[in-house]
Amino acid sequence: MDQNRLVDRIRAHPDFHRVGMILTHHGVVRGTSRDGRGVSGVSLRVNSDQIEGLIESEKQTPGIVEILVEITEKKELSVGDDIMLIAVAGDIRDNVLSCMARMIDSVKQTVTSKTEYFV
Repeated sequence: MDQNRLVDRIRAHPDFHRVGMILTHHGVVRGTSRDGRGVSGVSLRVNSDQIEGLIESEKQTPGIVEILVEITEKKELSVGDDIMLIAVAGDIRDNVLSCMARMIDSVKQTVTSKTEYFV
């Protein structure tokens, strides 16, 4: 996964002149769970049919120019492995930040599900 490649794709967008901010999220496998237990890895399931609908819906948000999402195709991941990249480009910080928060939450809730393996 390469954040720079996503940014380059956004820079090539025909409406790039409207962009004032590009925000990226690079999710990786943590070594601890939310409750503090040690994690050795995760298994990941992806419902890729949902991604395009989420992107198209969020692109209707005022000020949003482009949204790109990449999710790993690996099913078994180790600590430190990449899980996903999301890039959101838009006019102003408020629009981009709120869109990114919604995209991360939506991808985690409707597109991916993971099972953690504890140490």
